[in-house]
Amino acid sequence: MDTQTLITELQSFGLRLADAPGDAAPAPAEGDGPRPAWTSRRGGAGPTQHVAATLRGATVMIPIHTDQAASSPFVARIGRDGSGTVERDGEELAEVAFVKAPRFYALSTRDGIPYPKIALLHGADVLASTVLQTCVRYAEPAKACTFCAIGQSLAAGRTTAKKTPEQLAEVAEAAARLDGVRHVTLTTGTPRSADRGAAHLADCARAIKAGVNLPVQAQCEPPDDFAWFERMHAAGVDSLGMHLEAVEDEVRAAAMPGKAEVSVARYFEAFEAAVRVFGRGQVSTYLIAGLGDSLEALLGASERLIAMGVYPFLVPLVPIPGTPSAHRAPPPGDFMRALYAHVGPLLARAGLRSTDVKAGCARCGACSGLSGFEPADRAASAGRAASATSPAVMPDPGAAMTPTSESSDDATIPLRSCAEQGALPRVPPLAPVHLLRRARAVQEH
Repeated sequence: MDTQTLITELQSFGLRLADAPGDAAPAPAEGDGPRPAWTSRRGGAGPTQHVAATLRGATVMIPIHTDQAASSPFVARIGRDGSGTVERDGEELAEVAFVKAPRFYALSTRDGIPYPKIALLHGADVLASTVLQTCVRYAEPAKACTFCAIGQSLAAGRTTAKKTPEQLAEVAEAAARLDGVRHVTLTTGTPRSADRGAAHLADCARAIKAGVNLPVQAQCEPPDDFAWFERMHAAGVDSLGMHLEAVEDEVRAAAMPGKAEVSVARYFEAFEAAVRVFGRGQVSTYLIAGLGDSLEALLGASERLIAMGVYPFLVPLVPIPGTPSAHRAPPPGDFMRALYAHVGPLLARAGLRSTDVKAGCARCGACSGLSGFEPADRAASAGRAASATSPAVMPDPGAAMTPTSESSDDATIPLRSCAEQGALPRVPPLAPVHLLRRARAVQEH
């Protein structure tokens, strides 16, 4: 099985552990002592229910703590050092090594809070923190996102409700010094304030940058006043994430009823304003496949985002125990491969490669298989150079979508055929025409 297919399948099915030793405690003290054993994560704002693993040279977040993973056809036989093999039907497919828990997990802040309650290692070299672990919608079933578990880790005592700038700066310095962390992701639950958490994110980024030279991504909903983008950038935020998650109105209303009150059109206005501040490729958005959006809707959204200079970070749904989506089936691997095979080459041609993102989820890439589909050949590089000087061609909002020459992957063709025959529903254009005109203007200037 090729690497792209294996990663895509593992992230859809999850991984069942055989004879696993369990999560070990971190090393007892700072210094050059023995490394702690591997660790995984349950609950929280995400990514969650995963283990970070190195597989054929790539760092991948693989679900292991979901109901689906418990019955996965993929089995890992892991030793106490966190290394082993991935098998399917008795056939050994690849060697795998779980990322070891970092040294900084053994430490506590000056005010006595264990570092892992402030920030965690994501992937292999990303420090991540939910700076506000509460959300105005989470406690209201009629408003809460059905896939979100932001309150679980707080209820379990594994984190704190609000991380201070000073705490984050202290943890970031230690993580960079002891464990080679290379960038920081700061996300937040949505507070009641009109800034949607941007003010606290800016304060946290400023404190981190004062203590250690690490790129920082901040993630929040669009603030009421887009001037916050300038303020966040001035505070040291290098890249920005504003996460649509779902794109079709009926899907958003069902999966995230409170957040759906912020329209897709409003997100596109925010993307346009943010790209002007942070630059092309430094603004990203999560698109979660498996919430109900059709293939055509996700592809159409991705194409329009790319044309605006926004990186669409496509990930499969991870159904989290204890949430309304716990028993929802993750998207099949061929669905994800169809998305990746179409969007990856478009990203490369537009000069929006994951490796060029300064910080955050798209740069890490471990929760998605997308970066593996960004072609690295000379033709793609030439296309990227051309796109830097030529405006991207925006799709006609009323036209049927057709695959590009790079999207003729075996999984893409049958799924698109199904869409054309009506088996996958078509949807109206994602954004109003006036927003598409604005996107063109941004691309051309």
